[in-house]
Amino acid sequence: MHFSEEVREAKEKGRPIVALESTIISHGMPYPQNWQTALELERIIRENGAVPATIAVIDGKIRIGLSEKDIEFLAEHRGIHKASRRDLPYLISNRQHGATTVAATMICAALAGIRVFATGGIGGVHREAQITMDISADLEELARTNVAVVCSGAKSILDLGLTLEYLETRGVPVIGYRTDRLPAFYTRTSPHKVDFRLDSPGEIAELVKTKWDLGLGGGVVVANPVPEAESMDEAMIGEIIERALAEAKERKIRGKEVTPFLLGRIKDLTGGKSLAANIALVKNNAKLAAEISVALHTLEKDR
Repeated sequence: MHFSEEVREAKEKGRPIVALESTIISHGMPYPQNWQTALELERIIRENGAVPATIAVIDGKIRIGLSEKDIEFLAEHRGIHKASRRDLPYLISNRQHGATTVAATMICAALAGIRVFATGGIGGVHREAQITMDISADLEELARTNVAVVCSGAKSILDLGLTLEYLETRGVPVIGYRTDRLPAFYTRTSPHKVDFRLDSPGEIAELVKTKWDLGLGGGVVVANPVPEAESMDEAMIGEIIERALAEAKERKIRGKEVTPFLLGRIKDLTGGKSLAANIALVKNNAKLAAEISVALHTLEKDR
């Protein structure tokens, strides 16, 4: 692993750190919004008392904390691998470049001793998974890796009910931040309830610390709704998702190519409104993640 100077200094001084993924840069948004958003997320985390650590694999090295030049490279360069757990050994041994998914970011963050991570939405059980067996590696990572993931629920292109069932089976608590309902990425609510509602970063930090103090390994999902101003109409976005899913099926798009395709089509079909919602929600998650990281750091110092 290679630590940026800022992250190395934060670790030496025992400061709170928040991990950030890099697929949002290479696969989640078009240029230049991807580059601008990545820099903005880092600024928000610093303003809220923590140190940002954007994670990627560059030239076969796990980078914990990126320079502006690294971020621009990921934003502009074509052919960056989408890196999950299975991909890390290949990318490192062959000195390749990879943008880390939720699963791979959790792995790298845990290796670096970082326990709070902000992202947009987690992966989950895809619709028609009983036929395709398409289930995101994010869920297995949440079951095994001790990192709290602040997100706006699971991506609404997924089967949210089955995703929650999977997390329940694997013992992963889903916490609603000031909400009783699971956010569905572009919308603030869904028909599904979260496991527990907590209304402050301090309460969330207490739960996270208690879970790991009890020896209960694995992550925690902190579901933070998209800001109200950018929330999209549930029925409208549902129709658009169904249309995009039908197009993906018709074109025989499968595996890890599905999500980037769907997000791109949804952006086009909403006239860019879904991209604005995506940017707003991930910024909101970065702020909450910094607050949780600071609260967790304070708890550990006080005890």
